[in-house]
Amino acid sequence: MRKLENSELERKSIETFKKSTKTPLILVLDDIRSLHNIGSVFRTADAFLIEKIYLCGITATPPNKEIHKTALGATDTVAWEHYDRVLEVIEKLNKENVITLAIEQVEHAVFLQNFEVEKDKKYALVFGNEVHGVSQEAVGLCTGCIEIPQLGTKHSLNISVSAGIVVWDLFKQFQY
Repeated sequence: MRKLENSELERKSIETFKKSTKTPLILVLDDIRSLHNIGSVFRTADAFLIEKIYLCGITATPPNKEIHKTALGATDTVAWEHYDRVLEVIEKLNKENVITLAIEQVEHAVFLQNFEVEKDKKYALVFGNEVHGVSQEAVGLCTGCIEIPQLGTKHSLNISVSAGIVVWDLFKQFQY
């Protein structure tokens, strides 16, 4: 087994990335405090050809040196937009027939391993603040909720880890 060289990875150029067919996923980040979390989500979105990221509330926006440290240029490839209020974004996406899903621990949430995408639909995944999660108002506007099962003592994951887990799971379903 031999580790691949960077030249063997067939990386897309920024132009090719922007022209590529995207995975029908949109990420909505609400009141994310950590610039490193924001950058990590951008990098995940780039890796899986995510359509767009909405940055809401206090979530910082590019260009930003701290976001760039973890995004490693993904802010140049992934489309993004900032809104002051996450509720506006969810209402907008609902009107566009996008299935909006809060990633949160709520009554009647569907566990991630039981969630099945409909390949002809587009989904928006709403991730909330590192301390408070997705607000009750935002949960109430969403089409549904997905919960990542957790068996330890903490019952919470870092937002960038949560995004990576959920995006990977749904991406696989769209691919196969």
